[in-house]
Amino acid sequence: MESLPSPFGDPSPNLSDSELRETAYEILVAACRSTGTRPLTYITGNRINTVTPSPSLHRSLTSTAASKVKKALGLKKRIIVKESSKSVTVGELVRLQMRISEQIDSRIRRALLRIASGQLGRRVETMVLPLELLQQLKATDFQDQEEYESWQRRNLKLLEAGLILYPYVPLSKADDKCVQQLKLIIKSGLEKLLDTGKVTGETQNLRSIVMLLASRGGSETCHWADGFPLNLRIYTMLLESCFDVDDELSVVEEVDEVLELVKKTWPVLGMNQMIHNVCFLWVLFNRYVSTGQVENDLLVAAHNLVLEVEIDAKESNDAEYLKISSSVLGLIMGWTEKRLLAYHDTFNIDNVETLETTVSLGISVAKILVEDVSSEYRRKKKHVDSGLDRVDTYIRSSLRMAFSQTKKMVEHSKRSKSRQSTSTSNLPALAILAEDIGHLAFNEKAIFSPILKNWHPLAAGVAAATLHSCYGNELKKFVSGITELTPDAIRVLTAADKLEKDLVQIAVQDAVDSEDGGKSIIREMPPFEAEVVIGNLVKSWIKTRVDRLKEWIDRNLQQEVWNPRANKLGIAPSSVDVLRMVDETLEAFFLLPILLHTVLLPELTSGLDKCMQHYVSKAKSSCGSRNTFLPALPALTRCTVGSRLHGVFKKKDKPMVASHRRKSSQLGASNDSAEILQFCCRINTLQYIRTEIESSGRKTLNRLPESEVAALDDKGKIFEQSIGYCSKGIQQLSEATAYKIVFHDLSYVLWDGLYVGEVSSSRIEFFLQELERCLEIISSSVHDRVRTRVISDIMRASFDGFLLVLLAGGPSRCFTVQDSAAVEEDFKFLSDLFWSNGDGLPLDLIEKVSTTVKSILPLLRTDTESLIERFKAVCLENHGSDRGKLPMPPTSGPWNPTEPNTLLRVLCYRYEESATKFLKKTYNLPRKLT
Repeated sequence: MESLPSPFGDPSPNLSDSELRETAYEILVAACRSTGTRPLTYITGNRINTVTPSPSLHRSLTSTAASKVKKALGLKKRIIVKESSKSVTVGELVRLQMRISEQIDSRIRRALLRIASGQLGRRVETMVLPLELLQQLKATDFQDQEEYESWQRRNLKLLEAGLILYPYVPLSKADDKCVQQLKLIIKSGLEKLLDTGKVTGETQNLRSIVMLLASRGGSETCHWADGFPLNLRIYTMLLESCFDVDDELSVVEEVDEVLELVKKTWPVLGMNQMIHNVCFLWVLFNRYVSTGQVENDLLVAAHNLVLEVEIDAKESNDAEYLKISSSVLGLIMGWTEKRLLAYHDTFNIDNVETLETTVSLGISVAKILVEDVSSEYRRKKKHVDSGLDRVDTYIRSSLRMAFSQTKKMVEHSKRSKSRQSTSTSNLPALAILAEDIGHLAFNEKAIFSPILKNWHPLAAGVAAATLHSCYGNELKKFVSGITELTPDAIRVLTAADKLEKDLVQIAVQDAVDSEDGGKSIIREMPPFEAEVVIGNLVKSWIKTRVDRLKEWIDRNLQQEVWNPRANKLGIAPSSVDVLRMVDETLEAFFLLPILLHTVLLPELTSGLDKCMQHYVSKAKSSCGSRNTFLPALPALTRCTVGSRLHGVFKKKDKPMVASHRRKSSQLGASNDSAEILQFCCRINTLQYIRTEIESSGRKTLNRLPESEVAALDDKGKIFEQSIGYCSKGIQQLSEATAYKIVFHDLSYVLWDGLYVGEVSSSRIEFFLQELERCLEIISSSVHDRVRTRVISDIMRASFDGFLLVLLAGGPSRCFTVQDSAAVEEDFKFLSDLFWSNGDGLPLDLIEKVSTTVKSILPLLRTDTESLIERFKAVCLENHGSDRGKLPMPPTSGPWNPTEPNTLLRVLCYRYEESATKFLKKTYNLPRKLT
């Protein structure tokens, strides 16, 4: 028999199932007494010390009507003839179902009468039942001392579980003292019998501590059995009484009355209808599994109850309920998945009707877990699986396993004794496997597919496609080991061809009424043809050529110097050689004596495409990107008025012009110039490759007949990946070149020189001179097809550098409102350099790229007070305030005149007393560093 772990865990490892069952029965009797209209009283009769139960327990079951619960759950009515004609009450039935003896039942009722006599009208949820029982029952109420000691230990362990281990209200530090005291009393009681029947200091202390801990819920209710998961274990013990003690597969006909009684324990156990539904679901499902899965009615009942749980889950936001339901549903899900992912091992023609219920249950549970209950399942699934998705998975998984088992059987014995006497005894294993898989496919179609079709319209087709794929993998392994056709190869291919025809027929017949006529399934079944042998040989040829080309690229690019003067085209010689080898490989491919050129061409071009991508990747790998050359932004400081001309430079550092000119005169022979030329060569090379590879792709397509070109899946897209890779590489290199020139090669005149100290003495003239020299090198070295792109990127980098100087130029820069005219004039000079009196970039492009700079420049001429007010407004609008203080705005992205960080930086570089005072008061920014 299969057993499942409890979804509720083990709340009290020291309490056995029988102890929890007796506790559950005590709670049930007490709850029924508390809700009854007549008190429990002693009566005289044949049985000494018996007690009349409350009305709810006393109702006779001799004339029970048809069960509404069974009808709702889809359980069949069972007619069971009892030997005894004695009238049985609901309470007696539950007692028998829970295996509680009459002596225990009598003792419980006797104790409850004693409690009631002293506390008339007290509801059961307002008392701690184990405590009351401990103080009402003595050793004389038990058959022997051992039974009494065992009973007392159970109640002490129950108090420990309910009040300390799994309390309704989590324990806090304030409860530590009570908890420790209770632990000591329980430990003492477990080691030595407590005299709880007498009023002593110890018993009073026990009552005081227990009531204090149990009353922490803020109401009259005593919380001792309603903490999770203790209450769930107790409650499931009660629900087990719904099963016939004489027939563990049967739910009693009186289940309605039994559940009515069981629900009376809800106030004590902290239960509600939703949690009841989940617990009852688990009890039904667990009984089905643990009894050998022979009673399909129980599985049907569990499935019907899942539909109720689905409604509850949609309406509930209670975290504890969602945790419980997720645990229960997760176990059910795991069980159904295990069976359905290998349903050939579980179901057969004799029990196939159970498959339908199992699939329906699994789909329903999965839907609840993903949609309503489990965040874990939602993380795993981006969308909710439909029944079709899950059944598709079950079919494919189970058939893969069935295929694997069949294959192992064939490999183990090759043929059964009955087959070895036939003329087919010499068949290769793969041919025998094809025959066996054909039988498996037809059995699938006859037995399982009609049921699975309820969820998947192409159930038989998916099964056929799966078997086709499995056998195809084995066939490929076989073919890869041969270099020529042999008798065994012919036998295998003949058997494979027959199998394929059978599988395709099943798939086509199954899909005759589908929307696409079965095309989607047929696409999953690439044909088993003799041409596959040739195809594999050609693929091996392709792999060898592609690997050889990749090795050549790695070897030669290590030696490439990227000298644009190496040839008239200004490109790397290695690019000419690699493209020549690509053309030679394509030429050799079309000379191969095969009929599969169109089929195998995409594989060849894909391999060559990856080689070219590899070349491009190597060509640009060491050049960096735009961000490689951008300087880190210095920390924000404030200008200190009066220090503008002092402390920034020493007197001997004043003459900067000579040093600029000395460096500029050496630029042509410097390493920077050589590197720029190498960048230009790389850009030219990628442009050349892009042009030539496009031409090669067109030539390749022209080799094929028009009908075959139309049949290609990616017609007209040969070398598309490497073409796109070239375009992206050119873009990266162009940006890297631009930002290297501006922020690395010319940093000494831009980042280290422009506007350092006074604006009037460090304007943009020297930067323009050096930038113009670099532009001349670029113009004479870069291919005319990409020249505009590179110069545009240099313009963009120059504008970015200009803005960085103004907004993040470090503590050596400061600006007055009067400086704005010079700055704006410098930016005009910079823009004019790229326009070059109409010989340079188009005006509309310059205008577009300069938009950000032109939006920022007006801030430099805006008075400080207006800037401060504007900064405050946008800062509060974007980020709010913290107790009246303005937050420090983050550097969030591109500069913008309405963005707080941009305005703050203008203020930081504003050489004015009001600006520095504002920054000191608002952010306590340090003074300008010297």
